[in-house]
Amino acid sequence: MANLTHFDGKGDAHMVDVSDKDVTSRIAVASGAVRMLPETLALVTEGTAKKGDVLGVARLAGIMGAKKCAELIPLCHPLPITKVAVELTPDAALPGIRIEATVKTTGQTGVEMEALTAVSTAALTVYDMLKAVEKTMQITDLKVVLKDGGKSGRFEA
Repeated sequence: MANLTHFDGKGDAHMVDVSDKDVTSRIAVASGAVRMLPETLALVTEGTAKKGDVLGVARLAGIMGAKKCAELIPLCHPLPITKVAVELTPDAALPGIRIEATVKTTGQTGVEMEALTAVSTAALTVYDMLKAVEKTMQITDLKVVLKDGGKSGRFEA
């Protein structure tokens, strides 16, 4: 617990000072899923959901979520994001939608939170667009699967 960087010596939350960190290329990939009934998934894959293109809208929402991360998570640094890619893949075996977000920057701190926010926002959008037909959907398995760049190096789940 002594290595928690978001707390000062008194135990108060604070934004980490990254001004002395090197500017490096950084990438993070996060993933998650929205589990649903096969009948609900069919609405997505057949393009018959009443609110429209579920995957297209959720992809845009995920991109927007990554860009708004510093406004949503109190101690995140606003970052110059250079890339956000959000992939939503229907999976009949789940059943549901698998979501993966890749975020890149060149900066002094990583983009894990931005990738997680992208997946979360995309998943919430899928739920919002389909909740009229299924309220029992579950948003699951949110995690960082890759982080690279900076002093701590590469992490792969």
